[in-house]
Amino acid sequence: MDLPSLAIILQAALSPNPDERKAAEQSLNQFQYAPQHLVRLLRIIVDGNCDMAVRQVASIHFKNFVAKNWSPHEPDEQSKISQGDKDMVRDNILVFVAQLPPLLRAQLGECLKTIIHADYPEQWPSLLHWVKHNLQDQQVYGALFVLRILSRKYEFKSDEERTPVYLIVEETFPHLLNIFNGLVQIVNPSLEVADLIKLICKIFWSSIYLEIPKQLFDPNVFNAWMILFLNVLERPVSLEGQPGDPELRKSWGWWKVKKWTVHILNRLYTRFGDLKLQNPENRAFAQMFQKSYAGKILECHLNLLNVIRVGGYLPDRVTNLILQYLSNSISKQSMYQLLQPRLDILLFEIVFPLMCFNDNDQKLWDEDPHEYVRKGYDIIEDLYSPRTASMDFVSELVRKRGKENLHKFIHFIVEIFKRYDEASMEYKPYRQKDGALLAIGALCDKLKQVEPYKSELERMLVQHVFPEFSSPVGHLRAKAAWVAGQYAHINFSDQNNFRKALHSVVSGLRDPELPVRVDSVFALRSFVEACKDLNEIRPILPQLLDEFFKLMNEVENEDLVFTLETIVDKFGEEMAPYALGLCQNLAAAFWRCMNTAEADDEADDPGALAAVGCLRAISTILESVNRLPHLFGHIEPTLLPIMRRMLTTDGQEVFEEVLEIVSYMTFFSPTISMDMWSLWPLMMEALADWAIDFFPNILVPLDNYISRGTAHFLACKEPDYQQSLWNMISSIMADKNLEDNDIEPAPKLIEVVFQNCKGQVDHWVEPYLRITVERLRRTEKPYLKCLLMQVIADALYYNATLTLSILQKLGVATEIFNLWFQMLQQVKKSGVRANFKREHDKKICCLGLTSLLVLPADQLPGEALGRVFRAALDLLVAYKDQVAEAAKEEEAEDDDMDGFQSDDEDDDGDASDKEMGVEAEDGDEADSLKLQKLAAQARALRPNDEDDDDTDDDYSDDEELQSPIDEVDPFVFFVDTIKAMQASDPLRFQNLTQALDFHYQALANGVAQHAEQRRAEIEKENMEKASAVAAS
Repeated sequence: MDLPSLAIILQAALSPNPDERKAAEQSLNQFQYAPQHLVRLLRIIVDGNCDMAVRQVASIHFKNFVAKNWSPHEPDEQSKISQGDKDMVRDNILVFVAQLPPLLRAQLGECLKTIIHADYPEQWPSLLHWVKHNLQDQQVYGALFVLRILSRKYEFKSDEERTPVYLIVEETFPHLLNIFNGLVQIVNPSLEVADLIKLICKIFWSSIYLEIPKQLFDPNVFNAWMILFLNVLERPVSLEGQPGDPELRKSWGWWKVKKWTVHILNRLYTRFGDLKLQNPENRAFAQMFQKSYAGKILECHLNLLNVIRVGGYLPDRVTNLILQYLSNSISKQSMYQLLQPRLDILLFEIVFPLMCFNDNDQKLWDEDPHEYVRKGYDIIEDLYSPRTASMDFVSELVRKRGKENLHKFIHFIVEIFKRYDEASMEYKPYRQKDGALLAIGALCDKLKQVEPYKSELERMLVQHVFPEFSSPVGHLRAKAAWVAGQYAHINFSDQNNFRKALHSVVSGLRDPELPVRVDSVFALRSFVEACKDLNEIRPILPQLLDEFFKLMNEVENEDLVFTLETIVDKFGEEMAPYALGLCQNLAAAFWRCMNTAEADDEADDPGALAAVGCLRAISTILESVNRLPHLFGHIEPTLLPIMRRMLTTDGQEVFEEVLEIVSYMTFFSPTISMDMWSLWPLMMEALADWAIDFFPNILVPLDNYISRGTAHFLACKEPDYQQSLWNMISSIMADKNLEDNDIEPAPKLIEVVFQNCKGQVDHWVEPYLRITVERLRRTEKPYLKCLLMQVIADALYYNATLTLSILQKLGVATEIFNLWFQMLQQVKKSGVRANFKREHDKKICCLGLTSLLVLPADQLPGEALGRVFRAALDLLVAYKDQVAEAAKEEEAEDDDMDGFQSDDEDDDGDASDKEMGVEAEDGDEADSLKLQKLAAQARALRPNDEDDDDTDDDYSDDEELQSPIDEVDPFVFFVDTIKAMQASDPLRFQNLTQALDFHYQALANGVAQHAEQRRAEIEKENMEKASAVAAS
């Protein structure tokens, strides 16, 4: 297709007529893979005579096509773009990128990013040469624009992946320094100069983000850069040309330059300017930075902050970054000395006013309370907020330098409280009181520990916080609720004060102002956690839940759901009457959150977070009523639509949470309904398509379906669940691209089938054994080896004659048994078993080996019989020891917890070491003794296996997963099997026992005695259960 024809089709793609638009889209799709198509699109984008709207459509198509097709997605896939076209695009895109208007440049910038990430340096070695050449030529902007994209590719790369950065820095930084130097010397620079400096800053930032390139370790080179950064930092920003609109103003070029400069200096200081760094090269750099620059930067930062004090403008992000630098300086003695002379002005005239409620807050509160709430609870906003940075600064100051600052600061706050109390209604400093309350809340951890404040907290709350619950000013009512929540856990000497605060917070849920309602919900969570007598809340629970759901209809906020979870946790089964209503409301809230998240299309959207919270809360409710199975049938219709939709690709963000709900519904419902069975195929599709990372989560509901719906699993042919399970397991076990870790749930599922369907799946034994043996041969990880070997043990327990004949038919019987015995005998240097570490593993192996003992001599010769018998005895003894050890540990843990409880109380009673005087420079060391105790306990519980490369993280305990063999005692099973063998073939039994040495005869006697003891214990347990059932 020639250029004019392509331009006409692109023009048609803009048509107001939907049919014309659709036809144009179809034509574009039809020709997109034609040779030269990409090159023609690029020519239209750069053609200044072409209509701007057409160029824009071309740029969007170009960007989307490059993103999708520049590099193949699969290793063996053919590239959809010819090499010639790629070369042409690479050569031309660089020439034009700088000449285009910003809108088109942004689209081509995205394409460049895709191409550079895919091709540099291997397929595009000339790129760096082009950049270097143009940095010395007239094309400086284009070269900087491209270099920014190139350097960003390596921003977060470390080790070998970072290697190309060294050449980039070597080739370009000397030229960047020259350009930067020239730009800084321009008198009355234009906004274009700001754009160039900003690009240089961003390139520098990406190049030093993870480590400092070695060229910058040269003090002369580094100094040359620092002189320029300090020049930019100190230079006042001209008022001329600054936009009036606050949103545009903070994004104005020269403020952006200031922000990036502060950003770079903070990064150098916090990541590389720390003398505690281990690497000697970095330590030398840190000493140089600390000595020559850190103090100078501090001085510049303090001067910049002074602008706020005299009523000038500083963007929020710049203020935030400067305060972060100052916070990091507090613990460093030399820096703190520089800070001290100006500390009072900084603290009382800059930092504290930033903590106070201001005009912008009031405007947002009045005009958009929802946005006010969102900003207050958004952690991303905290990165930009001067208020959060101010709170952090004050907290750090009293934590690290409390001795000289805490009393002074609290005195200042108390003075504000006094002035507020003494002033008449119209002259009360409401905003300062708000800042003072924020400070008291932010310092709660310190004030709860340190005398004389610790014993005055209750009086302070009653005198200065609780009265604001009825303040005429909304933001003070909200702040009172928040502060009360921060202190809900203190020991109130007068329970009426706790009660009063709780009821005030509950009343806040009905406040006319939305932010007060949200802060009250947030505070309520602390009060519910701290509440010792639930009768305080029980009578108002129905109204409380009502207010909750009204609020959930209004705002999407994760913290709302957290509070609800806390209430459900506290009241447990008492929530039964509300369970259905709660689930219905949470389901409705979930759909609302999903709709807004889809509309916003942002991953960190609060709607998406709140949606996850809703599902977690539903799980908490299901868990709290798990002993009331009849409720699950009523709740199911509400949750089914969520489970159905979210088990598809639509639910990738919430997949784990949905699977948890499916697990509860399939485990606690009296029976698994047909509707719940309809979810099985969805999980199988997800697993085959994209959800392999969630295989351990999917294992749980699949286990429930097979173990609790065994009859339906076996009988149903439409769909055929047995076949569907086989298709999934066999494809995953055969997939050579999957790591050992990825497939661990597969053998566990085969185990579920063999154990739950005993005698009913004979036709599946051979296929499952075949894929198990195949996978076992290429397995490296010991844990997966054990799991696969346990499939063999399960098959033997299922049907020993059938299993042995299949292993012989496959010609692998000797190989498998040799490997099994070898794994059973393998020990580490410390003497502990290397394999089959869990109780469950040992038990399965015992049952499998024991099942072999009844086979006749023609199937299991005498020599093999003796070997199996001895291995089973060894395992039984190891199993018995492990069970006894676990019981002992559990007992010790209970005792320890009692001990720890009393330790805590002692600590509270004697806070002398936490009082103001005794404070290490790094603070927070008062708990170290308790931590040492905990660490010692943890070490005692850890196996002594330094020589083990295969960490025990793999051995996540599935002991809590129920299984039919839970009811089988391996000792009783072993003894009964031996008795059966003695009865059916006395001579074989006699030969076996006579061949045993003294050690194994003793073991056999011990096991026989233990089996009788277990038989008596089991009988007693069964009688107790029976009488308990009869009584209920």
